[in-house]
Amino acid sequence: MAEKSRLWTKGFILDTLVNFLIYIIYYMLMVIIASEAIHSLNATMSEAGLASGIFILGTLLARLFAGRSVELYGRKKMLYAGILFYLATTFMYFAIHSLPMLFLVRCLNGIGYGIASTATSTIVSTMIPAARRGEGINYYALSMSLAAAIGPFIGMLMQQIFPFEDIIYFCIGMIVVCLGAVAVMHVDEMELTEEHRAALKEIHIANFLEPKVTAISIVAFCVAVCYSSVLSFLASYAAELQLMAAGTLFFVVYALAITIARPIAGVMFDRKGEDFVMYPTYACLAIGLLLLSITTQSWMMLLAGVFVGLGYGTFMSNGQAICVKLVKEVRIGVAVSTYFIALDLGLGVGPYMLGAFKESLGFQGIYFFVGIAAIGCAALYYVLYARRRNAGHLVAADAEEVAVEEVEEEEFA
Repeated sequence: MAEKSRLWTKGFILDTLVNFLIYIIYYMLMVIIASEAIHSLNATMSEAGLASGIFILGTLLARLFAGRSVELYGRKKMLYAGILFYLATTFMYFAIHSLPMLFLVRCLNGIGYGIASTATSTIVSTMIPAARRGEGINYYALSMSLAAAIGPFIGMLMQQIFPFEDIIYFCIGMIVVCLGAVAVMHVDEMELTEEHRAALKEIHIANFLEPKVTAISIVAFCVAVCYSSVLSFLASYAAELQLMAAGTLFFVVYALAITIARPIAGVMFDRKGEDFVMYPTYACLAIGLLLLSITTQSWMMLLAGVFVGLGYGTFMSNGQAICVKLVKEVRIGVAVSTYFIALDLGLGVGPYMLGAFKESLGFQGIYFFVGIAAIGCAALYYVLYARRRNAGHLVAADAEEVAVEEVEEEEFA
């Protein structure tokens, strides 16, 4: 029993490390690729933005197909495939001599990242004991939040010291480390029945998007749109307010807040239930965004970073825990993929949706609007998920399996 409840296993640590390195590379290149396109390929600002954002298109395409493939073809095989494709397409950066080639490489690189990150999230979800699911996923998700702070810092620092080719060599080295970690990682594969295998091979929407996590995924999309205002506009907003130092430290404070909060939130998720954790995340996100809308001093921007971290950072990991809770093991890959498609889509379309209001509202108006919208996300969570769950329309997979077992025992008796 003690073995079954162990969290910090060799596999859990290695999978979290691989995920951390994958995300480090993603954030490193995301923050420097636009300026590299402008300086090396004479790209316009919109073309440079496309070079940065088209990566997300590749990621979405990969997640759409990777969820079912992880279970159908094997979790470890798909992780290998994703990392090897990530490695091959990272080598392709050396062959870029035109903007069309850059767009192609960025899209393909996003596919490799999407496959690998979907596989790591699926694998770790099956390694964590059910009784410690919230705690385990929150620890695992620290690899993403720390990468979000460390990756941009390393990328911008290296860009000032080294040529772009050396940065790519550094990324390749990290991917090779990932391959070594996967080689020694033990992964429990799902033993599919012929019925399950045939069902996963069928071409219908449920094999690409998990219906049971639709509600929490819609909420995730809306939360990600709100958070995209921070990712896309904070640097420009900080420059406008002449608070560049605070803007630079914003994501460091954000990462520190998540590092402290996530383990606690994970334990509370397991002990008190998801609502005890989720409603405060919407409140914290709203406070952080509304604080940005009235920011005039550095301390206000940094305090906003704390609340945004407690809000979006905590929501992201616990939303994933809800997805895993709602489906049977054979559907975890599709469920996790569906959830991250919604998050990525929100982060991708959010800047375009919100940017349209820049001229009329200004940055302060945008942050006020998304702050109010974050409160609306709490209402959306209640209407789409919590109320339906309380009414019995949404049943957790664990509870469903227990109920089936009890019925079978009664029939046998």
